[in-house]
Amino acid sequence: MSEPSGIIRDLRSRLDSKAALTLLVLLHSAVACLSLIKVATFQYYISFSAERVWIAVIVALGFSVVSLLFVVARFSFGYFAGFYFYTMILGFLWIDVFSYYSYPQLLAGISAALALVLFLLPVLFVRAPLRQLITLSNAGFEHLLTAILVISIGTIAVASTYNFRLVAIANIYDYRSALDFPGPVRYLIGWVSSTLLPFAFACYWLLGHRWRAGLVLILLLLFYPITLTKFAFFTPAWLIVLAVLSRLLEARTSAIASIFVPMLLGLILIVLTGASINSIPGKYFDLVNIRMMATASSALDIYNNFFSSHPLTWFCQISVLKPLTHCPYQAPLAVVMQEAYDLGNLNASLFATEGVASVGLYLAPLTALASGFILALGNRASAGLPARFVLMSSGVLPHVLLNVPLSVAMLTHGIAILFLLWYVMPRSLFEPKS
Repeated sequence: MSEPSGIIRDLRSRLDSKAALTLLVLLHSAVACLSLIKVATFQYYISFSAERVWIAVIVALGFSVVSLLFVVARFSFGYFAGFYFYTMILGFLWIDVFSYYSYPQLLAGISAALALVLFLLPVLFVRAPLRQLITLSNAGFEHLLTAILVISIGTIAVASTYNFRLVAIANIYDYRSALDFPGPVRYLIGWVSSTLLPFAFACYWLLGHRWRAGLVLILLLLFYPITLTKFAFFTPAWLIVLAVLSRLLEARTSAIASIFVPMLLGLILIVLTGASINSIPGKYFDLVNIRMMATASSALDIYNNFFSSHPLTWFCQISVLKPLTHCPYQAPLAVVMQEAYDLGNLNASLFATEGVASVGLYLAPLTALASGFILALGNRASAGLPARFVLMSSGVLPHVLLNVPLSVAMLTHGIAILFLLWYVMPRSLFEPKS
């Protein structure tokens, strides 16, 4: 990895200071709440009332103290994922004040806030490295990267026989419901697009193999006509953004800026232009401020409403457990939510699924704590690797975690595989060659 110039190093150190990070996280909290006020004008299921705004402000100010944990903690995978979860829970606490859904809102807010704090304690501060019983040589690791490319190309070739359709983003929903991949192909798509190729991109980019990194981006883009998801379409651009951000800023600042800057830009565009949701500024606001963040927060609002009057799952929604126990829901929870609220398939994060849906409000903080320890394994597996590499190689996973249960993220999207790759990597890989 080439070293940044003196000017860039000085800028990075200044922006990574405690004072700068404190200002940044507090500004981010304010932008997240202001964004939700604007979101409420476009999304009927998110409410806003000027009469109750003072309550929401007090709640947000009190909860923003939690963001100071990101000032004192060092960067890790848990730091990256944790900051996205902080934003999501802050958004839920804001929505909770105005929600027109019926559930015990005070209890739900307390439960969510406590769940996040308990989740953050392990993901931010459990960092002790795992003892490497297996370590690949540098040459062996190069062969592993080649194998990842071969597996990825094979997956794309096989998956494209089931679907390969070039359509505009606006029209993907006309065809996506008809997609049907066999189980093994579906798993390979998740592993390759969410974990293996972003991991390979980070390796090639930081090792200076720009052509191979470009090939990885092309392979990632090929998943768009296969899966017809916005996630696949924007992943290559997102990885480039992270590469640029992490070149200019330290890892902690990059993680925060990766969500703060896009949300701020969306808010500025929609306020200054007064554009409709179908305009170019409106579509950007819809993609970033609504779908990337507000939808994840509102999902927790909706799950609280549904499970306040329906049976809990006690984890029976996990596919391997469903045959072993009586489950009140035969369809996946996303489909259950779609049938109940007509908002499309509504997947949700671990706070909604392994938390509210599985064990209810009183026990949800404990499942969040357990989830924090699970994700903290990523901190331990990646200990000793450059922070910039950890950020880039896990670049899409915070978005995955916001929108699917932890069990799905670990298995279907391959987070467990990424932990294993970090664990076996040679720590000397990115050292300057003499």
